[in-house]
Amino acid sequence: AMRHLPYFCRGEVVKGFGRGSKQLGIPTANFSEQVVESFPSDISTGIYYGWACVGNGDVHKMVLSIGWNPFYKNIKKSVETHIIHTFKEDFYGEILSIVIIGYIRPEKNFDSLEALIAAIQEDIEEAKRQLDLPEHLKLKEDNFFHLPEGKIVNNH
Repeated sequence: AMRHLPYFCRGEVVKGFGRGSKQLGIPTANFSEQVVESFPSDISTGIYYGWACVGNGDVHKMVLSIGWNPFYKNIKKSVETHIIHTFKEDFYGEILSIVIIGYIRPEKNFDSLEALIAAIQEDIEEAKRQLDLPEHLKLKEDNFFHLPEGKIVNNH
């Protein structure tokens, strides 16, 4: 899972399935299909951690899910970012820049919504711990997060 990391990615935030906030209480930002398709095809599905930035805003810790969401039986692969920060409003249409740094666990199915939520909460705690490490903190300052005014560039 680690061969491609850190992985830098940027794309527009699109409407997802509307489940993150409503069912899970854990809002996620979804990338468009084009961005998802641009990911390395051999990157393992599962849960990752890293840094995320909306537009030219602050850089925050994040947890990311790459895969099929077995609990929801998706037919399309999705990349969903949960930014560990409370935003006052939705940011559909904004540019989300992420750096994926590390891998937490493989994707798996859950017997219940509660079990899924508990696992995500554990993933968030693990991400917070990992991202406090000095070698991970330095990527928070990466120039990748400073968008040139009016320019959208993929993979730098």
